[in-house]
Amino acid sequence: MGDRLRVAVGIMGNGAALLLYAVPIITFTRVLRKKNTEDFSCVPYIVALLNCFLYAWYGLPIVSCGWENFTIVSINAIGVLLELSFISIYLRFAPANAKKKVGILTALVILICCATAISSALAIHDHPHRKIFVGSMGVIASVAMYASPLVVVKQVIQTKSVKFMPFYLSLFTFLSSTLWMTYGFLSHDYFIGSPNMIGSPIGLLQLLLYCKYRKHFTMDVPSSLDVEKNGEKINQEVLSHAEDNHDNAKEQLQPVLSEDTKGKM
Repeated sequence: MGDRLRVAVGIMGNGAALLLYAVPIITFTRVLRKKNTEDFSCVPYIVALLNCFLYAWYGLPIVSCGWENFTIVSINAIGVLLELSFISIYLRFAPANAKKKVGILTALVILICCATAISSALAIHDHPHRKIFVGSMGVIASVAMYASPLVVVKQVIQTKSVKFMPFYLSLFTFLSSTLWMTYGFLSHDYFIGSPNMIGSPIGLLQLLLYCKYRKHFTMDVPSSLDVEKNGEKINQEVLSHAEDNHDNAKEQLQPVLSEDTKGKM
């Protein structure tokens, strides 16, 4: 029963994590359409790439015992592909200075991932110590990934607006981290459960802030009343312009009419 519950929670965690990793597709669809990165940061996606790679490696039989963490491998492998896609799109449309920064950070992350994989496979010869080494690296990356939205949380509190904190990103962060925290504790694997003890409260905090400040969120789209006012203003300007032209025409015609009248008299 316990093992079945663990697998069920892992499957639900996969679903929530997939939605979490897929949320930025909306952002990068807009980037592809506008061919502009709009000055947003790519650092969260680079940190997410590091987290996904380390936990995908952690779940493989070379580190874990057999395929006990297959659900971890599957979702994080998808995460690696998605994050690489997002970073590639960013590098294509970002300004030159941003490309350089993102390129250096991405190369550094890939170097860390390769060094972790090679050293754990060749220098460490038993599963428990491999799990400790790779799991510790994964915890650091996971905490960094979950802590990155705190910058946005600060901005929301200061501006009292949730414009820069999408609801679904907060929701799936909370669901994913809560489910993986449960999975980790059911598996007695604290390298999976412990970082999500940070992610879950952060996700909950984001949801609470969204509920508090969502009424202050205003889209930069004119309302129907504004449109009516603008239309009325335009009509007034057109009428005013027409009246001015009419007055000018009358002033120009008046001397001519006066001369004609005098001539006839």
